[in-house]
Amino acid sequence: MRTPSNYALRLPASLKKSAEAVAREDGSTLNQFIVSAVAEKVAALKTADYFAERSVRGKKAQALRFLKRSGGEAPRSGDQIP
Repeated sequence: MRTPSNYALRLPASLKKSAEAVAREDGSTLNQFIVSAVAEKVAALKTADYFAERSVRGKKAQALRFLKRSGGEAPRSGDQIP
């Protein structure tokens, strides 16, 4: 992990109280909760950007043809989900 940097965060009192409660229920600190929340948001935005960029290169007709193809081999004995 890189050297942490500090950032003064201003939260409305009610949001801070709720975040502290959730963090406590999760067995973590408010700081850990905020770091995790920011990391999740960054990952979600990067994922959305990736798929938006990837969709520009996609070819709808090819994708539909792929989805409509006949299946490969039949399920084998033991492939069932319990």
